[in-house]
Amino acid sequence: MTKILIVEDDVPFGTMLKTFLIKRDYKVELVFSGLEAFKKLKENTFNLILSDVRLPDTSGLDILKQVKAENAETQVIIMTSYAEISMAVEAMKNGAFDYVSKPFRPESILQTIENALTHTQVQPSTPIRVEKPRKAASIQDSSFVKGVSEAALKLSDYIELVAPTNMSVLIMGESGTGKEQVAKSIHQQSKRVGAPFIAVDCGAIPRELASSEFFGHLKGSFTGAINDKTGHFEAANGGTLFLDEIGNLSYELQVQLLRALQERKIKPVGSNNEIHVDIRVITATNEDLAQAVKDGEFREDLYHRLNEFSIQVPALKDRKEDLMLFAEYFLDEANTELEKNVIGFTDSAIEAFKNYNWPGNLRELKNMVKRAVLLTQDEMIPLKVLPHEIATATQSNTKTEYSLFKNKNEEQLILDALEKAGGNKSKAARLLSVDRKTLYNKLKQYDIKL
Repeated sequence: MTKILIVEDDVPFGTMLKTFLIKRDYKVELVFSGLEAFKKLKENTFNLILSDVRLPDTSGLDILKQVKAENAETQVIIMTSYAEISMAVEAMKNGAFDYVSKPFRPESILQTIENALTHTQVQPSTPIRVEKPRKAASIQDSSFVKGVSEAALKLSDYIELVAPTNMSVLIMGESGTGKEQVAKSIHQQSKRVGAPFIAVDCGAIPRELASSEFFGHLKGSFTGAINDKTGHFEAANGGTLFLDEIGNLSYELQVQLLRALQERKIKPVGSNNEIHVDIRVITATNEDLAQAVKDGEFREDLYHRLNEFSIQVPALKDRKEDLMLFAEYFLDEANTELEKNVIGFTDSAIEAFKNYNWPGNLRELKNMVKRAVLLTQDEMIPLKVLPHEIATATQSNTKTEYSLFKNKNEEQLILDALEKAGGNKSKAARLLSVDRKTLYNKLKQYDIKL
C-alpha cells in the first residue's frame, strides 16, 4: 500500500487531508512539526511526502533536502501560501515534484499526488520547469481562475449553483474584475456548453446600428445593407448571449430587448418573418443598475427580467489572497506570448504587489505582468521593472482590518483575528498580514493557547 507522510502544523487542515487520503486507500501518517517528521523518516520509508513550507521549528525545504539526500525516488509535494511563491520556486529547484497553494480543497490535490506517485526520478541533468499552482487553484477553463479567498470561493459557489439552470444572470463588479470570464465559466458549466457563447459590448454599438447588430437585417433593408446579416440573438441560438455593460443600452433598444426576451422570438430589420430563438442571457455592468432604474434611465421591467440571479465579482483589493495566484497565471500567459521563461517574482516585487490597491483590478494586473515579463532579463521579475506607482506603494496605501506590530493592542488584535478565523491559525495570519511563523512567535510571547 502506498505510504504518505503529511507534515502540517495546522491540525484541523492536516487531519482533514489525512482522512480524505485514507478514504482513497492510502496509508497516511500525520505529524505537526519538523522534529516529528525527521523522526518518522528515520523509522519508515514513504512513497510521498506532503509538507507545508513553513513549520514552527523548521522549513519544508529542510525536510525536502533530507528526503532527497536519503532517497531520491521519494516524491515531495510542498504546500505553500501565495505569499511564499519564491520559496516554492526554491523547492522545485531542490527536487520537489510540485507545489500547491493553500488553502485548497483536498480533491484538487488528488491528481497531483497520483502524478507524483507514477513519476520516475528526475535526473540532475533534466532542466526543471517550475509549474504554477494551477492544480490547487482549479482553473476551470483557459481563462477563468478560481481563487482561494473567501470572496473567491463564494463567487465559485454561486457560479456552480446557477450554471446548470436557465436563469438570467446579472454580473456586477468594477471595471477589470473579470466579469466576462465569470460569464464564460457559467456557460461552460451549463447544459448549453456545446452551443455558442456570444459576447457583446453594449457600449461599443452605435445607436443607429443597434437593432441590426442584435436582431440582424436583410439585404437592402437600409442604406449600406449590402448583404443579409445574422444578429447576435440568432448567432447565440441554443447557447448563451453575454451582454457586457448593459447599462449603456438606449431606452429604445431596451424595449426591443425586453420584447425579444419575453417572446423568445426576433424579427430582423427589413423582414416580416419572426425567428424563434432559445438563448440564455447573461449581462454585466459596472454601474448601479438599481439606481439607474430609480433615476428612470433603465427600464424596471427589463431590470427584473435580467436580474433573476445576481453575482457580485469582488475587486482585486478585496481578494488579496488571490493576488499572486492571478499574477502567476498571467506570468504563464505572458511567457507563452512573448516566448520567454521568467519563473517568478522577487520578494520585493511581491511585497509591492501586496501594498498596491490595484484600481484597474485584474486587467491592470495582467497588463503590468506582461510588461514586466517583457522588461525582465533574469529569471525573476525584480522591483525595478514595475511601474512607479506599484514599485513605490507602501503598506500605508492600503487599508487593512488589522495592523499588527503598529498597534499597542496587538495581543487583542491577534485574539480578534483568531476569533474571526474560527481558531484557524493560517487564516488568522493572513488577516494579520504576517506569515504563520511570526504568528506562532507572537502566540508564545503572549502565552495565547488554543
